[in-house]
Amino acid sequence: MSTTNPPKALLTDVFGTVVDWRSTVTKHLTISASEALNSTARSLPSTVRTSAASTSWASIAAEWRQTYYDFVRNYDPSNKSGGTFKTVDQHHVEALNNILTDHALTGLWTDDEIQKISLIWHFLDPWPDSAQGLGILNQKFETATLSNGNTSLLSDLAAHGSLPYKHIISAEEFEAYKPHPSVYLGAAKKLGLEPGQCALVAAHLGDLKAAKAVGYQAIYIDRLQEEGWSKEEVQKARDEGWVDLWIDLDQGDGGFLEIARVFNLR
Repeated sequence: MSTTNPPKALLTDVFGTVVDWRSTVTKHLTISASEALNSTARSLPSTVRTSAASTSWASIAAEWRQTYYDFVRNYDPSNKSGGTFKTVDQHHVEALNNILTDHALTGLWTDDEIQKISLIWHFLDPWPDSAQGLGILNQKFETATLSNGNTSLLSDLAAHGSLPYKHIISAEEFEAYKPHPSVYLGAAKKLGLEPGQCALVAAHLGDLKAAKAVGYQAIYIDRLQEEGWSKEEVQKARDEGWVDLWIDLDQGDGGFLEIARVFNLR
């Protein structure tokens, strides 16, 4: 990636790359469980109380997140259930219900509470460098989300985290999910650009590899506990050099601020 001939647009993955889903979701589940257990307005079965008291909500958050990965990776846009597109919001509610059943936690929350809890994915806190870094990058680039989260979810995340994106682009618009090529190609077309004029910014090498396959440039931001590839696979990707810009976990001021520094914007 040449700083003298840079891409025109930076499109970013969001979950894990821009926002810290792990700590936000874990905290929200922990608080919600405590409220249910301490409520005097309901009577919970002893089995549910016992299960809830021994549950690791960090593990539940991670399991919930894994169901999202499995959902988007296995979604076939040519075979939509019932002929309609299934959103990430819909998946999150269904997956949480299934997880509660699997962990003997059915009844801990009412259906309305589960629906409300599932919306925590709309209000994830950003990494410390994200909002400021994106603001600086706006001086030079078109910035856009490129996430599997549905449009309303991404809009809420941007508002909650004061994330100054110029464009909100969701996979929902293309009725497919990354890593399907139509998402990356559709986003570039929406911006009026060729794929080679776009760079994907992500904390997941699998996402970047799929974007590279259709002509995007690739910017990797290492985030704590985000990369799903093994250490050996990560090192192999680094050695092969197909990532155009690599930002290490503890590099400088971190993440998007470091991207801005590379492009001489700070």
